[in-house]
This record gives sequence, C-alpha cells and structure tokens, in this order.
Amino acid sequence: MAHNAELGRRGEQLAVEHLEARGMQVLERNWRCRIGEIDIVARDGRDTVFVEVKTRTSADYGHPFEAITPLKLARMRRLAIAWCEATDAAVSRIRIDAVAVLAPTEAPALIEHLEGIN
Repeated sequence: MAHNAELGRRGEQLAVEHLEARGMQVLERNWRCRIGEIDIVARDGRDTVFVEVKTRTSADYGHPFEAITPLKLARMRRLAIAWCEATDAAVSRIRIDAVAVLAPTEAPALIEHLEGIN
C-alpha cells in the first residue's frame, strides 16, 4: 500500500506541475470533507476547476481514465458543491477535469488532461 500512496503523491505532483505550466493557479490539494476528497482545486481564468488525478505505472490493467466511473464523477460533483459551500472563494463557473498520469518507474511520465468531463 505504501507504494500506491507514493505513486499517487508523485502523480498528483506531476499533475500540479502540468496544470501550473498551463497557467492554472492551484488553490488546494487533497481537500477533504465527510463525503470524500478532491485531489486538486484550481483556478483557470474564471473557472474553478476540480481535478481528479489517476496515476498508474502502466496501462496493463486499463487506462487511468477508465477508473473514473459515473459513480466517481457524481461524487466529484457533490464534492465540488461541498467545497464551494465550505469556502468563501468567489466562484463564477465550475468545471471538473481529469488528469491521467502514466508513470513507469524507469521512464518519463506521460500526462493527459481532459477538461470538462462533467
């Protein structure tokens, strides 16, 4: 399990670097409440973006995006609402994104970003 946690932290850091390189401002990481956790909350222009990060070492058991099920997406929507209610941040538009990180141990990581999966 420690390996998976370390892999997840690495993937989230790579996702943060990717988002910042695209000009997004990261507001929070690993925000938690009673219904779950949001990996990354960011600002992209006027949009408040809630980002789900999925990291794998390979696609042997499917692409990381395949782990974002309709149930997970519904939870992300509820978490986005919870974050908005719990913070006093000015929110004009909400977007849910997904970042897939394929991070083999002996090669550079591949990062894919899907905007607006909601």
